[in-house]
Amino acid sequence: MDKNLKDPIIRIQNVSFQRDDKVILDDVSMEIQRGSIVAIMGPSGVGKTTILRLISGQLQPSSGSIEVNGNEVSAMTRRQLYDCRRDIGVLLQNGALFTDLTVFENIATPLREHTDLPEKAIRERVSAKLESVGLLGTEELMPHSLSGGMARRVALARAVILNPKIVLFDEPMTGLDPIAMSTVSSLIRETNDQLGLTSVIVTHNVNQMKKLVDHCYILAAAKLIAQGSPEELMRSQEPAVDQFMNGRVDGPISFKYQNDRNNTAASLSET
Repeated sequence: MDKNLKDPIIRIQNVSFQRDDKVILDDVSMEIQRGSIVAIMGPSGVGKTTILRLISGQLQPSSGSIEVNGNEVSAMTRRQLYDCRRDIGVLLQNGALFTDLTVFENIATPLREHTDLPEKAIRERVSAKLESVGLLGTEELMPHSLSGGMARRVALARAVILNPKIVLFDEPMTGLDPIAMSTVSSLIRETNDQLGLTSVIVTHNVNQMKKLVDHCYILAAAKLIAQGSPEELMRSQEPAVDQFMNGRVDGPISFKYQNDRNNTAASLSET
């Protein structure tokens, strides 16, 4: 059920983004409420990950604005952007652990780069985060010896080691078996609520999002085509939303590579 907190920690207003002549996002607006878990969903290649990069300041919008904690990201100085990113944890696809570092050193890396904590404090904090994801005792293991689910949990511990306000997840369930998927999903919910985080999850995994998130945004053909709770979207009679949420082959969303945006936009305009 949606949380009516009325306190957006991230505000995306009329954002467009394009590379050369290719429009990735076209006049997209979102408000992400503090303390919630929000999914950005849609077919592959519609700009979901681009939104995460815009939020973290890795990319600049072609037009429109993005505010994090009331501050416009594109107007920040380099120092302000650096400070803003300290409040944003990131979990990339497949965890993206450093393969030549132990579990402990993977999680400790943000602390070593961004703080002056003594070694004892670093060890205590890493141990606490590992315990919170059920992996205390794995400190000296190397990433190659971890299962997919374990690696994703280590990546989650690393993403929250600096106690950020926001965590950005890019396809966190990719490649996981059903048990590992459910475990990671539960940990995301528990971690979000226990630490008072705001979590933004890019995904196309409808089944997991139905159980996890408070609010969903659906993109297609560079446009925001729907938003609401998972329950509301599952009941939607809009053809494009129904097609995506229920995995239907036939519908207004084209899955052809060539002219995908133009074909889909034309189809959507007719519905």
